[in-house]
Amino acid sequence: MDNKDLANLIFPDVRDYKYYEEKYKSRNLSEGAIVTRFAPSPTGFVHIGGIYQSLIAKLMSKDNGVFFVRIEDTDQKREVEGGTKQILEALKDFDLSPDEYIDENNVDHGEYGPYKQSLRKDIYQSYAKKLLEEGNAYPCFCSSEDLENIRGDQEKAKERTGYYGKWTKCRNMPIDMATQKIKNGDPYIVRFKSPGNPDKKIKHKDAIKGSVDFPENDQDIVIIKSDGLPTYHFAHLVDDHLMGTNMVIRADEWLASVPLHLQLFYVMGFKAPKYAHIAPMMKMDGDGKRKLSKRKDPESAVSYYKEEGIPKDSVLEYLMNIANSNFEIWRKQNPDKSMYEFPFDLKKMSVSGALFDMVKMLDVSKNVISRYSAEKVYNESLEWAKEYDKELAEMLSNKEYSLKVLGIERGNAKPRKDIAKWSDVKNIIYYMYPEKFAKNIEFEYQKITDKDEIEKIVKTYFEKYYNESDDKQTWFDKMKDLAEEFGYAREVKEYKANPDAYKGHVGDISTVIRVKITGRSNTPDLYEIMQVLGMNEIKSRI
Repeated sequence: MDNKDLANLIFPDVRDYKYYEEKYKSRNLSEGAIVTRFAPSPTGFVHIGGIYQSLIAKLMSKDNGVFFVRIEDTDQKREVEGGTKQILEALKDFDLSPDEYIDENNVDHGEYGPYKQSLRKDIYQSYAKKLLEEGNAYPCFCSSEDLENIRGDQEKAKERTGYYGKWTKCRNMPIDMATQKIKNGDPYIVRFKSPGNPDKKIKHKDAIKGSVDFPENDQDIVIIKSDGLPTYHFAHLVDDHLMGTNMVIRADEWLASVPLHLQLFYVMGFKAPKYAHIAPMMKMDGDGKRKLSKRKDPESAVSYYKEEGIPKDSVLEYLMNIANSNFEIWRKQNPDKSMYEFPFDLKKMSVSGALFDMVKMLDVSKNVISRYSAEKVYNESLEWAKEYDKELAEMLSNKEYSLKVLGIERGNAKPRKDIAKWSDVKNIIYYMYPEKFAKNIEFEYQKITDKDEIEKIVKTYFEKYYNESDDKQTWFDKMKDLAEEFGYAREVKEYKANPDAYKGHVGDISTVIRVKITGRSNTPDLYEIMQVLGMNEIKSRI
């Protein structure tokens, strides 16, 4: 018996790996084109970090490259029903749909599928057989109890744990003995026979982290589990080779696996892709920082943004700020350009972890929404409200009127920036709807508190000064005339220059009118509000 006989015994019916080499031809790419992927597990939870990673992948592949999704479901205990659909819908929601993928019905969209690992079992076994034939893999019969004993002995000896060197109980088992065990039905897995020496170093240049040195890998890792499916380490090697991946963008928790992965590519005789390890998103916790956690932080779940009504544009713009800090300046200089026109640079990404700040995200979102048209604000807030806020949806049912309300202070040089998410909208606009406005309560008028004076100001303004057909400048000039009549400065600067000469200034007068009409001391442009409400509604309120 030799290695070939052993390989045939373990994998008697798989195709020769050369069949797959021929089937999956090299991609016909232009020079410099990036092929990369997002490779999530269908566990039912899509982390915002997955959207971040996919955004980076999309940016890197935008110039004639390919961004594909591969579902890594070899750990089937963690898989949830509909997990693949949730992943694809999340990407679609953020305009990050891949070029190639497998849908929820296991239909491949692309020529390098299946894009789901559980459907590629024969492919992995074909390449594992190659390793067995070449003596670079072997069957291991160690039970979980054996492995626990090995670990205990290592800890007693104060040596690093793992299956390597002198601890590899099955590595040098004679082929005849291994053959007999398999024929006897003894359970086993297949391990990679590492040629590494941990006393030697490998030099690796990561696309984000730069030059990193590692000891060589000497762990004989499992490549095929007892159920015949591969481990992540082996599956990613085979898949990225056959799918033509030339850049792996992934979380930096995998950085320590680089020596193993490079070694696997080398032993298989494949060209390794470049690696780009993205630092985790961090969050302030007291005086320190920690990773954004799906257990502690609701904003770690992609579903959170939909529920809160934070537009996808806002989330992506904020993630761009995290990815490259110079994006914020670029955006101010290029407010109307697509973010994909930004000269994104992996080398400018944080190597230690960017701070994820929801306050900052909402500030970004206010800027994003301020650039929206009234029509877009209306359509998106209504779509959100239909699912999450029936009262708001009912308020918005009068489209013509709602467009006027949402159009206040929009589309000008300094648009309103009071909406950060669609769940804000109801509270921001409710006073514009007659049926929602509370008419019989005491409002806070700020500086002017004398009730008699308030009533005189309001009565005089509407009897003597207000004309619905006035343009904005005429309207404001009349507000100044009103101020002067009641002993208030026409200009704020006049009041500041000589405060003892006046009761206050025109801003105090306009606040009285604003509060009387809206119930609020801080609103968008009062002139526009009054134009939208109309004289009949204003009279009803005063």
